[in-house]
Amino acid sequence: MTKLALGSHPFLLGFENLERLVERTAKSDAGGYPPYNIEQTSDTSYRITLAVAGFSQDALTITVEDRQLVVRGRQTDPEEDRLFLHRGIAARQFQRTFVLADGVEVRGAALEHGLLHLDLERALPERVVRTIEINQS
Repeated sequence: MTKLALGSHPFLLGFENLERLVERTAKSDAGGYPPYNIEQTSDTSYRITLAVAGFSQDALTITVEDRQLVVRGRQTDPEEDRLFLHRGIAARQFQRTFVLADGVEVRGAALEHGLLHLDLERALPERVVRTIEINQS
């Protein structure tokens, strides 16, 4: 018996990159920092909330690269002259990636109380019915 890969199923024409996309998404979730929520706010909109306590607006960058939403955080280490008796809050950088489906756009971002909110919206495709002419040979 031959096992078909997900992207090579005969009914999924044009989805050859789907398996690679799923693998890339699974790899990007490694580490688990920062924690995040994803909620559906309406039939066509979503909100991603990342817990970025200690990061200022200037320390965060949000980009969309090749259907990937990439959130990066870069913090600088505190001054060298500080003496920590206990250091439980690390000043570390992160990169969190989310793969966006076709038609999903980032509508805005807001930072409040240590939470970064990213609002996304999925445009509904227009229903187009086209008749294909059959040529005679």
